[in-house]
Amino acid sequence: MCLAIPGKIKSIELQHNGLVRMAKVSFGGITKEASLEMLPDAKIDDYVLVHVGVAISKVNEEEAKKTFKYLEEIGELGELEDVEDYLPEKDEQ
Repeated sequence: MCLAIPGKIKSIELQHNGLVRMAKVSFGGITKEASLEMLPDAKIDDYVLVHVGVAISKVNEEEAKKTFKYLEEIGELGELEDVEDYLPEKDEQ
């Protein structure tokens, strides 16, 4: 199964001689790079769905947290182990 994981954009920079917009995206404490080429309007603090290193769509914070919680429940977070700060509070569920 292919999954897109929600994360929050922490920084944006141009790479490859200014031709490619790349972001540092936080996934519950783990930060990875993702291309923003499909989302030219994405900005810092936006939540995005990332699939194989490419941000494919923007989502709101509530949707990102719901999705992340679901992925945790089904065991699909892999190396993203430190997710407690990213998940909704227990009483919000």
